[in-house]
Amino acid sequence: MKPIFENIPHEKGASSFHAYRIVVPYFEFKWHYHPEYELTYIVRGSGYRLVGNTYEDFQAGDFVLLGRNVPHTWSGKSLDGGPVEAIVIQFIKEPMHSLLTCQEGVALQNLLNEAAHGIRFQVCEVWAQRLNNLLAMGGLSRMLQGMALLEELAQAPYERISPNPFQQSFSPQQELRINTICRYIMSHFSDPLTVEKVATVSGMSTSNFCKFFKKATGKTFSDYVNEIRIQEACMLLRETEHKISTVASDCGFETLSYFNRVFLAKKKCRPMEYRKRFFIR
Repeated sequence: MKPIFENIPHEKGASSFHAYRIVVPYFEFKWHYHPEYELTYIVRGSGYRLVGNTYEDFQAGDFVLLGRNVPHTWSGKSLDGGPVEAIVIQFIKEPMHSLLTCQEGVALQNLLNEAAHGIRFQVCEVWAQRLNNLLAMGGLSRMLQGMALLEELAQAPYERISPNPFQQSFSPQQELRINTICRYIMSHFSDPLTVEKVATVSGMSTSNFCKFFKKATGKTFSDYVNEIRIQEACMLLRETEHKISTVASDCGFETLSYFNRVFLAKKKCRPMEYRKRFFIR
């Protein structure tokens, strides 16, 4: 899908390393992109993360570096009713140009190149503390400490999130339409959703809607809805003791057998196996 452009400079002023903490009731769906690199650490909350056209669930401790103009959003909540929290570092590459062109900067340059796919790290306590420290710093101190953290990340193992960089070109009207559609799906995924119903909401014919949606998201409507439902089911399986049949129903699946089949296809294991592996006690 085509994301919304986010103009970071208006919010961060002239700072080349912008660091801030987010504490909100929930992570709102906001599919967007910006020319800054972004390092995001989820302190509290869970849900699902979209990077390019890759959909994955996340939990507290999610630690991700995104490249320039990589479309993304985190969407989630806290089942206990408390707030969610994240630390975000956004920075530009230009101040590091001289460093990146010398031998000492090769690893960091490779890291920033890989960030075009979105990359995920296993966060450690030291890195989490350094992120917190960056919030209290300003000026050159923040920039230097931020670069030191990036250099450590460049030496650490990571996993790619999106196999290929995601790029699309849409008009402003089309951007608004796909974001409206996706927000509607996210707000109503537990209800019976049909292509015809969502096409009507988008103001399109069913055939035009299917073509538009596939081009924008890289997925069919049914597959996209199932991705959203399965990610919600994963959160309920991890964080509640609800029966499997209740989880399936709460996430919009009409039958338990269909839920089990889709879950196995998406997660390569059955719901009960997933719960035993990841249940938060």
